[in-house]
Formats: sequence, structure tokens, C-alpha cells
Amino acid sequence: MTKSLKLAIIGGGSSYTPELIEGVLKRLDHLPVTEMHFVDIEAGQHKLDIVAALARRMVEKVGANIEINASLDRRAAIQNADFVMTQFRVGGLQARANDEQIPLKYDVIGQETTGPGGFAKALRTIPVILDICQDIEALAPDAWMLNFTNPAGVVTEAIQKYSRVKTIGLCNVPVSMQMMIAEMMSCPPDQLSLECIGLNHLVWAHRAWIGGQDVTAEVLKKVGDGQNFSMNNIFEEPWDPDFLNALGAIPCPYHRYYYQVDAMLAEEKASALEGGTRAQQVMETEAELFELYSDENLAEKPKQLESRGGAYYSDASLNLVDAIYNDRKTIHVVNVPNNGTISSLDDDAVIECSAVVGSWGVRPLAVGHLSPAITGLIHQVKAYEQLTIEAAVEGSYDKALMALASNPLVPDITRAKAILDDILRTNDDYLPYFSR
Repeated sequence: MTKSLKLAIIGGGSSYTPELIEGVLKRLDHLPVTEMHFVDIEAGQHKLDIVAALARRMVEKVGANIEINASLDRRAAIQNADFVMTQFRVGGLQARANDEQIPLKYDVIGQETTGPGGFAKALRTIPVILDICQDIEALAPDAWMLNFTNPAGVVTEAIQKYSRVKTIGLCNVPVSMQMMIAEMMSCPPDQLSLECIGLNHLVWAHRAWIGGQDVTAEVLKKVGDGQNFSMNNIFEEPWDPDFLNALGAIPCPYHRYYYQVDAMLAEEKASALEGGTRAQQVMETEAELFELYSDENLAEKPKQLESRGGAYYSDASLNLVDAIYNDRKTIHVVNVPNNGTISSLDDDAVIECSAVVGSWGVRPLAVGHLSPAITGLIHQVKAYEQLTIEAAVEGSYDKALMALASNPLVPDITRAKAILDDILRTNDDYLPYFSR
């Protein structure tokens, strides 16, 4: 007898949830989901109600037998769940706006997952995710947690180190890279193979193949010639062709923040003056989306959702559910412990890499030697990530300061300290455990 599946969605009131529902409905022939329990916090009740009502209309439209539950009771959502999906934002979009605005005051990149913005988000998120892990350990010890909450690599490493929960971190960036490269190479996405390794939002496709032919150099040339290779939430600063040729690996769109700091900072500052930071733009988009979601005649995911930065989210997460539940032994790009995949990193450091996924879990694909051009940046960012995790768990000012001082996007300790103090003041309500 086929086992029915219960999915618990932490952050169920997110504007991304309709894409997840659509993905479930597309896969019902091989993923027998019979219950989806959306959970949120009190401040998100209104959005949760709207999303749940839309979900029920979407389910009813296709005649699926799925019970949609929505509540503020996290333990009820997690109880006996097979998969727990995390997609929440502590502090909401206003906290994201602060994360983007504070670094800009000090002439530093203001982005929600990289640099000081990602650091602030991690400090708020890690204590909450570890609290959720305690519920999973007690109420659904066999469940898999699929973590989509950013900064995904940092949060996943905190879970791996400080809980017993079976977890895999995931991100839509590698899927987006697959789709964009397939489009520029005029081939179906399933005919393109990418060998990915790095860190979350710092991943490179080291090799690209189509039908057994290595097309990496051709892809790099097209990207250098200006073909589209970015996402809705990242300004598409042109890549220097000579740099790409020297790098010899395909950078993800987020690499612009590390390799083209001046141009990206200038664009962010200009954007903030003209239309507000990305968070302020997302607030407007989200208000429009929830107005659409409220329409009682709407029973499908609206096209406008793609204007957010999380396109292909449901594909990334539900293909992973499929691989585990149906023991597919297929290749996915995931965030998991290194375990020797990159020989110069600790085994328990979480990396983002191509891996085989089946019912037994995840096995990363080793790629051998990595160029110093890549390992140097990986090691610097990983040191920052590990200090950030320790700072968040211990509430340590010293480790927080060293984390920011180690981040390649923070140019000196004077600014690191000023930004840290500003972050702690602004996030005081979310960091009660933090002491100087």
C-alpha cells in the first residue's frame, strides 16, 4: 500500500506558497500528498488565511484529495510530518529592508543573503530554526527538513551541527542557472548537465555538458558576450570576457557581489535613491500578489509570482521530495556536509554541490582538485559563515565582530564594528539572547 504524505510548511503565509501547491498538484501521480499543513506566526495570520483559501481552490479545481490545514500551531503542523519545508523570514520584509539599508550607510553592499545583510538575517534565523528542530526531534523524528530559508547554507550548517534533524538545504539559484544555460544553448534543460560545487550563493558550474560534449567554454563565451545570466533580484552587471576565460568556471549570478563590488554597490545606491532597496520593491510586488490571491475566482498560481526572485522554488524542493520518497537516485544541487568532497574544507562544513539523492539521503559527487582562484574565496566565506553560526548560537559579540571582519564584502574593521553595532541596535527585539 502506498504511503500517503504529509507536508508541513513553516512560513506557509509566504507569497511563494502557491508555487509549491502547483508543484504538488503536478506530481500527484508519484507523490501521494494527502495533507499540507501551513503554519505561520500571529503577525502573518492574514496572509496565511489568504494563501490557505487559494490553496483549497487550487486543490478543488483539479479534484485532488488533499487536506489543507492552516494554523499558528507549529507543533500540530510538524506532528507526524514526512517532510518539513522551511521558508520563513524572521522580522518580515521590514527586517530585510533594514538588512539592505544598514550596510549602504557605510558604503558596503546591502544584500539580503551576502555580506552584512545575510549576516543579520542569520543572527535572527538560527535560534528560531534550532527551536523548530527541537519540535521535529520530538514530534516527527523520521521527517526530512528541506530548508529553503536564507542564508540557506549557513542555516543548514547550524542545523547539522546543533540538532539531530535530517536536513538538506536547497536553493533555486542552481535550477535557475540550469534553465538559463539551457536557453542560451538552445537545448532542453534535461539534456544539459552541470557539475556544481561551492557554497550557497557562491556556487560555480565547473563543467557543462550537452550529450556528452563539454560546452563549458562556449557557455562562458556566451555569458561574456552579454547573454542573459541573472535573476530577477540581481542587477545584471555585464561580465568581463577576459575574467571569465581566466576563471574557467561558470559563476552564479550572486558572484557579481564578490567579483564586481564597485559596480554592484553603485547600482544598489542609485536604486535605493530612485525606487528603494530590493525589499521595498518586493513589498509592492507582494501587496499586488496578495490582492490577486484574495480573488475568490483565482484558482491557480498567477504569472506575476515569477517577478519575485524565487522562480523554480517548487521544482527544486519537490524534485528533492520525489528523489527521497521514490528512491530515484537522481542528481540534485543541494547544501550538505562536505565529508571530503572539497579536500581542503572540514568534513562538517556545509557546501553546495551536485549530489545523488535517494531514500537513504544524499551522496555528494567529488570533483577533485579545485583551482586556488576558487578555493580562496570559498575558504574566506566559509570562515565568515562558521563564525556567524557560533555568534548566533552563543550570542557572542566577539565572534560576530570577527565574522563581519572576515567577510570579503566588508573592507575594514572600523566599518565592520559600526555595521555590527547598527545591526544589533536595529534587531534588538529579535536578538534578546545577544550580549556585548
